[in-house]
Amino acid sequence: QVQLVESGGGSIQSGGSLRISCVSSVRIFGFLSMGWYRQGSGKQRELVAEITGGGSTNYADSVKGRFTISRDSAENSLDLQMNDLKVEDTAVYYCKIDFGTTTPFWGQGTQVTVSS
Repeated sequence: QVQLVESGGGSIQSGGSLRISCVSSVRIFGFLSMGWYRQGSGKQRELVAEITGGGSTNYADSVKGRFTISRDSAENSLDLQMNDLKVEDTAVYYCKIDFGTTTPFWGQGTQVTVSS
């Protein structure tokens, strides 16, 4: 019933910027948390950034100062502004939303490739 669609990924040179987004098929009002995760080749999925319904944010140490997570309740969307991209940021980025139900909802992912 809940569908999350990510977009905005692509290929870019190191030092560049990208903005990826996630749009929910249902309103996000009342969500407990939403977040961006990424999974690089041969690695486990890791948390990149998250935001709570109250607006509090948390970031992985590796992206602090470079990435900014935000939400737009009116558009039922979640965005991630990525600046000063590095080769190590290359991964598939996934959107997740937690409504406090047994199973969280995940998007299909969007590829971000950073070249030197």
